[in-house]
Amino acid sequence: MQAVARTKYIRMSHFKVRRVLQSVKGKSVQEALDLLHFTRKDAALPIYKTIHTAFSNLANQEEDERFDMEHVYVKEAYVDGGPAIKRFRPMSMGRAGKIRKRTSHLTVVVEL
Repeated sequence: MQAVARTKYIRMSHFKVRRVLQSVKGKSVQEALDLLHFTRKDAALPIYKTIHTAFSNLANQEEDERFDMEHVYVKEAYVDGGPAIKRFRPMSMGRAGKIRKRTSHLTVVVEL
């Protein structure tokens, strides 16, 4: 039995999110949440919330059963690039430099 949680339009580059996401793949939900709680990267907070939401989705699927976070693990976790917000900034010699404020779409699958 598995459950999915998606967080879309995270205002962070998918490159930065992917670095933190590699550390929680394949771990139990409890271990992943403990690891993310003490990670000093900004990407840890949206990943923490998404994993916790996926676990809650699994618990809501089967209301009669009780799940322990130790027995549920992160089966799949990946991040894709979302749309970029485009801005321009004045540069030297009258030019305009393009600034891309990137976004991310995060998907987490947990399984019993």
